Amino acid sequence: MPGNSIHIIDTGLKPYQEVLHLQEELFNKNLEAKQREEETTNYLILCEHPPVFTLGKSGKRENILVSDEDLHAEFYHVNRGGDVTFHGPGQLVVYPILDLDSLRMGLAQYIYNIEEAIIQSLVPYNLIGERVENAAGIWLSNDNGFPHDRKIGAIGVKASRNVTMHGLAFNVNSDLRYFDKIVPCGLEGKGVTSLQKELKRVLGFEEYKVNFLNSFHRVFNTSPVTAAEERVN
Repeated sequence: MPGNSIHIIDTGLKPYQEVLHLQEELFNKNLEAKQREEETTNYLILCEHPPVFTLGKSGKRENILVSDEDLHAEFYHVNRGGDVTFHGPGQLVVYPILDLDSLRMGLAQYIYNIEEAIIQSLVPYNLIGERVENAAGIWLSNDNGFPHDRKIGAIGVKASRNVTMHGLAFNVNSDLRYFDKIVPCGLEGKGVTSLQKELKRVLGFEEYKVNFLNSFHRVFNTSPVTAAEERVN
């Protein structure tokens, strides 16, 4: 029986900046609680964003291959790890605001668990996701099993006092043409894919969301606070 509860916040389609403010509010709330040695609360924010590019704190501007005007999307330089990535409709973005101490794990195990949740969420679609050394995220192989050349899930996190923010993005029915404007995650010669591209059909977005949540709770040994998701209007 999972012993750790997580509040599920499903914002639906929301601008990046709006959800970033929500993340920061919950992140700072947990940091302040830890400083006062009070109980923290774990959250999982699920959303989609209108088209937006984000560049991690150590990312390189040269990995954006077009001018700001030609991005045709919002752009933010943010304080997560990783390089440049794209978020847009049809992509599930998940921001875990977790006190890892309450889950009895460190940052390395946390990232491993996020990867594992993505890998397990692919199983119902008969796709095998794998980790690649020095290339964060989850990758699919080509037909002969090597190399792992297509990224389907990206990961970029921030942690302070073992409290996390930012998180992961998984391409369900994403418009992959936006990725042509960047070197995704700063990795030359690697491609990006989606469930829609791999399965050659449009996926039910809510179907995948439920599938991912089930995988997440199984891997992290957690449970949602309520049976239904809490939607922020």
